[in-house]
Amino acid sequence: MATKSRNVRTGSETAIGDEADIVAKEEPTAPRPPDDQHANQDAGEKRPAGDETSGPDDDSSSPERKRPGFLRRHPLLTALILVLLLIVIVAGVLWWLHARQYESTDDAFIDARTVTISAQINGLITDVPAKDNQAVKAGAVLARIDDSDYRASLEQAEAQVAQAEAAIANSDAQIEAQAAKIDQAKKQAAQAKAAMEFAQKQNQRDKALAKTGAGTEEAAQQAASTYIQDQAAYASAQANIIAAQKQAAVLQAEKKSSLAQLKQAKASKHQAEVTLSRTKITAPVDGYATAISAAKGAYAQPGQALMMFVPKNVWVTANFKETQLDLMRPGQPVEIKIDAYPDHIFHGHIDSIQAGSGTAFSLLPPQNATGNYVKVVQRVPVKIVFDKQPDVYLGPGMSVVPKVKVR
Repeated sequence: MATKSRNVRTGSETAIGDEADIVAKEEPTAPRPPDDQHANQDAGEKRPAGDETSGPDDDSSSPERKRPGFLRRHPLLTALILVLLLIVIVAGVLWWLHARQYESTDDAFIDARTVTISAQINGLITDVPAKDNQAVKAGAVLARIDDSDYRASLEQAEAQVAQAEAAIANSDAQIEAQAAKIDQAKKQAAQAKAAMEFAQKQNQRDKALAKTGAGTEEAAQQAASTYIQDQAAYASAQANIIAAQKQAAVLQAEKKSSLAQLKQAKASKHQAEVTLSRTKITAPVDGYATAISAAKGAYAQPGQALMMFVPKNVWVTANFKETQLDLMRPGQPVEIKIDAYPDHIFHGHIDSIQAGSGTAFSLLPPQNATGNYVKVVQRVPVKIVFDKQPDVYLGPGMSVVPKVKVR
């Protein structure tokens, strides 16, 4: 049985049937918000009796009262955030105080004075004992060149030295003999002089006796003849002395010539020895033989590169910006990190700072006086040496990150 129902709010009448029909057919309607007057009246009706001090603006009675802030609702989390913030600030300050003591760059690499091993003489390569990338000691044989021709030249030079030495020994003997002849000639001259002087006095006596009649004319003539003969003998003895002395001078000149020949022969011998030694190409220092192009049976020419040699003595060339050099000085300690060995830290110190930027010594240095000029921060090479040579393999060009303590 259907009945009519009047809607109080709208004033309209609707037919009411069974409860199932009402539930199925009735559409839900949104509740209408009460106007201010009804809201105030409802609030007045719900206010407790006898509460005359509280008003509609009281926070304790307002349904939308102000809630406490996030910091008040989570005091522990707030304290943790403040502590973390303080730790970050302190860590940042400490990091800055620590970082300002160092200067670092990634424009750095291992450097060394690599050597080109080349042949200095012509010859057939008979052996190449060195292997690629082999570590060798100073003086180790890297390659050999056929030495038969150079050994023959050395033997010839040795023969020339022996011949010159024999000539000098002969000259010395002749000089000694000539000195004896000179001595003998001087003695003969002295004897002839004494005989001449006696003959002169005898001649004078015989002439005086012949004038007085006490002596014969024949004795006077004989004394005069003897005096003349003794004069001639003395003159001959003096001539013999002069001839012997001249002959000694000739022998001295021959000796000087022999000495010069000996010196030349010794020089030839030394040159032959040096040339023979160059048939063995040896390592100049401790290092590594690499890029070997020499082969057994090949013919070597002077200046021909046979291999490259990398010494074990290496250092770091770091190209710092010019703005980083204010406090940098030789002797300052350096921490060296090598990309090939990330788990190792090597220690060294600054050896020297190049007197000029890298561009100033380049093949084509810039000419800033021509064209437009753009200022660019230059880099200056700094040589860093290891305090102790590392016991790991290091080669030129390997990347390095040095950190210099400047404060």
